[in-house]
Amino acid sequence: MELITKIETLCRELQLNTFGEMHHELSNRAAKENWKYSEYLYEMLKFESDNRAKRSRVTLTKMAGFPTIKTLEQFDFNFTVGVNRRQVEELFTLEFVKRNENIILLGQSGVGKTHLAIALAYGAVQKRVKARFITISDLIMQMSNAKKEKRYDSFIRQAIMAPSLLVIDEIGYFPMSKEDAHHFFQVISKRYERGATIVTSNLVFSQWSGIFANDKVVTTAILDRLLHHSHVINILGDSYRLKEKKDEGIVNSDLYKFQEEKSGQGVD
Repeated sequence: MELITKIETLCRELQLNTFGEMHHELSNRAAKENWKYSEYLYEMLKFESDNRAKRSRVTLTKMAGFPTIKTLEQFDFNFTVGVNRRQVEELFTLEFVKRNENIILLGQSGVGKTHLAIALAYGAVQKRVKARFITISDLIMQMSNAKKEKRYDSFIRQAIMAPSLLVIDEIGYFPMSKEDAHHFFQVISKRYERGATIVTSNLVFSQWSGIFANDKVVTTAILDRLLHHSHVINILGDSYRLKEKKDEGIVNSDLYKFQEEKSGQGVD
């Protein structure tokens, strides 16, 4: 018992939590099955490594701020138009993160932009890559508050630059002031070629000036940095949400027809 106590004490000091919990059970198994010392050591280290990876994924998932969990397997490629399955599957290798490239997901509300954005970021987290999800409205509000509280630079370092992958959702759903547009430019400028960014928008690029206080200079600067080293996916088709409600008999068929006509106009 004295030796077991010493082992457990050392495990706590070295922060080998799983090792401390499993060593007695695994040593008994090793003795019964006549394992070599190296086999026992490998199994113990593997238990420790696997458990640390699991804890890391749980922590990174919480830190990412996902509103819900979405996966590629849940995405209906047959329902959408304009989504190249091979291209999307290639993006899920996460090579774009290593290369600090951007992904721009365009399309009307409900076509699956946010689904793909979350699924990509969640896939990154499962590979223990630090990711963060935030809507553009929350991002601008947090940046404005940081500016007022004189912690702007630290906010940029911790919230903007720390994640290897940053997802900014719902660009275009509300117009920004000139100050807001400047905040967003700072995000895109700071991360340019230094971090991977995914953005979603319901507006075509020709309408983006209206988002950024009709400031064409800022809009051009933002698009220039976003589009360089980027993958643009135009998603056409109907809204998943409206389709589900129509199938349930909740949404009026005339409204659904209007949505079909609107989505059929496409995104350039």
